[in-house]
This record gives sequence, structure tokens and C-alpha cells, in this order.
Amino acid sequence: MAYPVQLGFQDAASPIMEELLYFHDHTLMIVFLISSLVLYIISLMLTTKLMHTSTMDAQEVETVWTILPAIILILIALPSLRILYMMDEITTPSLTLKTMGHQWYWSYEYTDYEDLSFDSYMVPSSDLKPGELRLLEVDNRIVLPTELSIRMLISSEDVLHSWAVPSLGVKTDAIPGRLNQATLMTSRPGIYYGQCSEICGANHSFMPIVLELVPLKHFEEWLLSMF
Repeated sequence: MAYPVQLGFQDAASPIMEELLYFHDHTLMIVFLISSLVLYIISLMLTTKLMHTSTMDAQEVETVWTILPAIILILIALPSLRILYMMDEITTPSLTLKTMGHQWYWSYEYTDYEDLSFDSYMVPSSDLKPGELRLLEVDNRIVLPTELSIRMLISSEDVLHSWAVPSLGVKTDAIPGRLNQATLMTSRPGIYYGQCSEICGANHSFMPIVLELVPLKHFEEWLLSMF
């Protein structure tokens, strides 16, 4: 999760989020180089009194500053399209988790198992235990196995919500009457926090998401304890 005064992204915990971080750095470097070049040209124009008359009407210069931006856009678009297709690709899932948004809590259902569903509410500040995070802790955490492809089915029963976990690179809208799908895979165990990312009413800020990612053996033990 994020720490105070953090400026960058959270540490990636999934292959998709790692690709998103690489793409962010790639694009940011291009923007930095363009900004430096423009600043350099502006400073030259302000500090020198010399003017080359042929530069003001040169076919070669116009050709360069037309083709160069097109090449830069291609360098940005190709990695972006690659990541978009990776995010939309659904491999054979090992587990399916159905998520329903409500005002103002989440409900989850493990559709591969009978009668395994629960609601997840935020823990009030007065009930927090030492070490638990205010406005981020829930009474029922989602427990999922690591290093397995998990299909998320996300919808809503009332208004628009958005199920988002930054460390995993997942953000999918929960829309009433529509079932959205997302793929989730984690590379390491841990506890990951998220929140509803769509303004959904008075208590929009009080819809946290907590995922507890554990090895498959511990996930099976948790399943047995739930029945």
C-alpha cells in the first residue's frame, strides 16, 4: 500500500502492474526529452539575436517536424496497445470470484464452490485493533491463492462503483445490469488494499477492498475452515 508523502506508484504485485510501470517510465522519458528540447529552443530564441533566414522557410525542417511527432506517437502507441491486449486476454482461470457493489459495501461469491459468499464492510474506527489501518480495514477479507489466474466478475446492484486495487493494476467499473470481467494474478503473497474509485454517494469513501493473497496450500486450508 502507499505510504505518507509517496509520489510514485505502489510496488507492483502482478505482471500486469509491472508492465504498466515500465510503460509509465518509457512514456515519461519521452515527455522529458520533448520538454527539454522545447525549453532549449525557447531559451535560444530569447537569448540570441541572430536569425538564419533560410530556416524560416525550409522544406526539410517542415518535413522533420511533421514526421518526428508521428514516430514518437508510434513509439508510445505500440507498447500501450500491447498492454491493453494483455489486460483483456483471459486465460483458463483457476478460480472465479464474483464481486457485487452496493451502497456502501462489497459482496463476494466464490462461484466454484457452493454457498461460499460473504459481505465485506469497513471496520469502524472505534473497533480497530492495534496495527489495523483506518478507513482501509474490512471485517471479511478476500482470500485468494498466489501465482494462479483468477477471473473477476464485477457488477453492481444499485449505482456505479469501481473495484480498484492499485498494487495489482486492477480497476474495473461495477455497472448495474452489466457483468465486467478482469484477470487477476499475483506474483507474491501479501495483503493488498484498494477502494471504490467511482463516486457512488455519501459514503463513497468508506468502501475499502482488502485482498489476502496466500500460497495455494494455505488457501485450501482457509476453504476448509469456511465450510
